[in-house]
Amino acid sequence: MSVELVEVVRSGFRECVHRGSVVILDAFGTPTLELGEIHGPIFPRSTNKPMQALALLRNGFDPVDDNELAIATASHFGEPDHIALVRRLLDRFGFTAGDLACPPDLPFEEKARAAAITGAGPNPLYMNCSGKHAAMLATCAINDWPRTGYLEIEHPLQQAVLATVADVTGEPETDLGIDGCGLPIVPVSLINLARAFAGFTTAESGTAPRRIADAVRANPRVISGTSGPDLLAMSATPGLFCKIGADGVHAGALPDGRAFAYKIEDGHDRARMPLTLAILRELGVEWTDQHTQLAATAVFGGDARVGVIRAIPGVI
Repeated sequence: MSVELVEVVRSGFRECVHRGSVVILDAFGTPTLELGEIHGPIFPRSTNKPMQALALLRNGFDPVDDNELAIATASHFGEPDHIALVRRLLDRFGFTAGDLACPPDLPFEEKARAAAITGAGPNPLYMNCSGKHAAMLATCAINDWPRTGYLEIEHPLQQAVLATVADVTGEPETDLGIDGCGLPIVPVSLINLARAFAGFTTAESGTAPRRIADAVRANPRVISGTSGPDLLAMSATPGLFCKIGADGVHAGALPDGRAFAYKIEDGHDRARMPLTLAILRELGVEWTDQHTQLAATAVFGGDARVGVIRAIPGVI
């Protein structure tokens, strides 16, 4: 059911093609573009983090500032400022890195990764979901829920998350998966994922969903990192609220509720930016030189630019 979306052109030769599915919604939640399978379930991966953060806010999590709320929503790159925020959140509620149930990892960003390799090595703090896990531990402390076993579906924290995801997406109850950080993950259709993101940006100012959207938009580096796709897309597009997910998922919304969601079938990250930028153009954002630079990724042969990674012309 997928369609060809992004192509890799080298020396005038179409070398690779990335397939996937895309939905674009207008401000009323009506699809204006449907490509591939948009109604069947996918694992949203880290695009579910705003919904998980919403569950935490609904259950008493009270971040001290937008940075703390953003790190609770982050797929961070493990850079020093990210780790400092995670530590601050853990310290405030009497936890340590040893209480995090996410797996040990190395930072994603190259300099931070090199420093960790020559230092203490993998640590749960460096795992890109550690901010979310720290906020989950904080919510357990606030509610006097068990501080261990919070990954388990039977834990009251996860029951609260599942209820929130069902509320926000309208998805029927279904079998769950396990995400890369060990937490339960709810399958969601692309169309309902896009509508969920629209609900964050169109919520009334001061409400929990809007607080999350505003914190992410104000701190795109916190939720990603140096040269991260979300940082680049939101920096180029004022008002955009977006979040990537592993294996080729991305969703986002503009302030008026225009929204999108997609899944790249092979999960390859190189297809992400050209596809996201093609969608932003289709959504009618004010186009700038910054958008133009992001819309096509250079392919090199030695030191020479010999091709491009781009959204297939005419598809979106």
